[in-house]
Amino acid sequence: MNSEKIVCPVDRTLNLISKKWSIQIIRDMFFGKKHFKEFKEDKPKLSNKVLSSCLKDLEEKGLIEKKVLNTTPVTTEYYLTEYGRSMNRIIYELAMFTLNDDLDDNYPKNLRNELKNNFKETLEIDD
Repeated sequence: MNSEKIVCPVDRTLNLISKKWSIQIIRDMFFGKKHFKEFKEDKPKLSNKVLSSCLKDLEEKGLIEKKVLNTTPVTTEYYLTEYGRSMNRIIYELAMFTLNDDLDDNYPKNLRNELKNNFKETLEIDD
């Protein structure tokens, strides 16, 4: 048997996105490029330090790409990489877990269906 330890694929995936705010940041980037300030506006409880650390971590793991624009002041944009975009099914299934739960009274049926369709379109999910 190989002496290298084999890591469970679920553990490897969770390691990619387990940092606090990672999944929300990835989800938001499916709607297009984001600037640092936009992440902060959408998540007021997210500190600059934690956001910066999370973005750096996601970039190091190859899920996002940072592009520094030569503007005054300097502007930084963040994009999902192709690897990051491949998480579309995971993000979709996380949303569907709650939206398919008929015991959850937070979403009336019409809103539930609208959210399902929006996620499907934004995340480019084919049935």
